[in-house]
Amino acid sequence: MSRAPVRVSRRCGKRPIRVSFEFFPPKTDDAEAALWDSIHRLAPLGPDFVSVTYGAGGTTRERTQSTVTRLVRETALLPAAHLTCVGASRAEVDAVVRDYAAAGVRHIVALRGDPPGGVGAHYAAHPEGYQSTAELVRGVREAGDFEVFVSAYPERHPESPSLQHDLDVLQAKVDAGATRAITQFFFDNDVYFRFLDKVRSRGIDIPIVPGIVPVQNFRQTAGFAARCGASVPAWLADRFEGLDDDPATRRLIAAAVAAEQVIDLLDRGVRDFHFYTMNRADLVYAICHLLGMRPQAEADHAGDEPLPMAAQ
Repeated sequence: MSRAPVRVSRRCGKRPIRVSFEFFPPKTDDAEAALWDSIHRLAPLGPDFVSVTYGAGGTTRERTQSTVTRLVRETALLPAAHLTCVGASRAEVDAVVRDYAAAGVRHIVALRGDPPGGVGAHYAAHPEGYQSTAELVRGVREAGDFEVFVSAYPERHPESPSLQHDLDVLQAKVDAGATRAITQFFFDNDVYFRFLDKVRSRGIDIPIVPGIVPVQNFRQTAGFAARCGASVPAWLADRFEGLDDDPATRRLIAAAVAAEQVIDLLDRGVRDFHFYTMNRADLVYAICHLLGMRPQAEADHAGDEPLPMAAQ
């Protein structure tokens, strides 16, 4: 069934729409330039926060810290630094937390982290490290005045025996002091809402923000989805079929797919969105425009108030 054009204001519904963006630290000078081009492109939208990831096994720790501290130093954005407990002792992790505090960072995305071999490889906690994400959350909260965000898995973590176990893990993270959860990406919105119902029935009342990945490259996204336990609906594969050598059409299809997903979430009451940008701004910017977001200066000129920051 066709959908009529949707016009959305920044203050649609009872709450303003809030977005956040995830970036990953660059490995080369060209990647560094591309990252900061994307940051500067998206910053005027007034995101709630921007997060910077850690690599598998904490392999990008120094680059993550460098990117986060530069965000603090050179922008007005609120950075949330990813932090994992893979391959590091408590003392080493605590030192990173102190460094972030000294740099003015007050938001941490606390994750167990992927093993050095990547998603699917055997995980073993450091003998002198934090043994779980819940322990890490508690350690960060005890270290200072931090807001701590955590992950959630609407379709079950690939290492988890059941969704019930995932809910138990999420409960433990909340009990340890987590203030917000961001979901693994998904493509079927019903999956998110079924998960949300289960979370609320447990009495977990922190925000559960849907993680959205605009499909920049279908083969790459499908491969990652298979490793992290996210399902890829047949209709999504059909949308991209035959477009491997047609990047221009792929971009148009990607924009349409992402727009359909976020507008449906919006229609069903969602007002917070976390975008996995893959360090590319244009598609994410277009989706935010559809959500009614406008550059901050333009919105302020129109008499609109800046969006409130998260978890103040």
